[in-house]
Amino acid sequence: MTERNQQDQQDRQDRQDRQDRQNAPGDGGKVRVLVAEDQSAVRAGLVLILGSAGDIEVAGEAADGEEAVRLARELRPDLVLMDVRMPRLDGVSATRQVVAEGLADVLILTTFDLDEYVFGALRAGAAGFLLKNAEAAELIEAVRTVGRGEGLIAPAVTRRLIAEFAAPRPPRPALPPETAAAVASLTRREREVLGRLGEGLSNAEIAGRLELAEGTVKTHVSRVLGKLELRSRAQAAVLARELGIPGAGGDSPAP
Repeated sequence: MTERNQQDQQDRQDRQDRQDRQNAPGDGGKVRVLVAEDQSAVRAGLVLILGSAGDIEVAGEAADGEEAVRLARELRPDLVLMDVRMPRLDGVSATRQVVAEGLADVLILTTFDLDEYVFGALRAGAAGFLLKNAEAAELIEAVRTVGRGEGLIAPAVTRRLIAEFAAPRPPRPALPPETAAAVASLTRREREVLGRLGEGLSNAEIAGRLELAEGTVKTHVSRVLGKLELRSRAQAAVLARELGIPGAGGDSPAP
């Protein structure tokens, strides 16, 4: 087994361990969150909002990317709520370190304007994106969603992502042979699920679209991530859009 495969297996085990901790009867199923935001007033507001939810616990606060990585190592939260633009170490680089070490899932806070920071964070393995102007209830639900192991991309961000990938662009370089082989190994159903991930759909929405049980969709998503050696469904969404996976815009389920 290669070092890369061993790391991917460890990352998946870390994610499962975090979900098991969240669902353990002894801790009330609370999602432990590290809030990383350089503006103190904004950070205080986020902490206040999250603290109002009985099933969410703010495990710590960070004012820059370096502190976010350090505290993630020390506190081992379930989720890091990460601002993209921070001093000392930006949110993309911090996300890459947190995800690479299997420390926590990362939910990115972003402005409406999509730029290379956002795409970089997706490729770094962020589990989801939320706009900074989201309502308090949206923030709480986003944390719960990512805490359950599901990715989340705010609808406005999803529309902009799709528009970005639909725009004319230079030809994409050929995939590495191992990635191309992994994509080719997907079953028809797995490709359909990957296409729906490219639309930013949740497990429940994919289940409705493909007329499957939600648990079956969750299994397919896990298999897709495993075969493609991806760390999050958000990464899968980017890959699906980049490759133009057949069925990404279709509605017909497989027989």
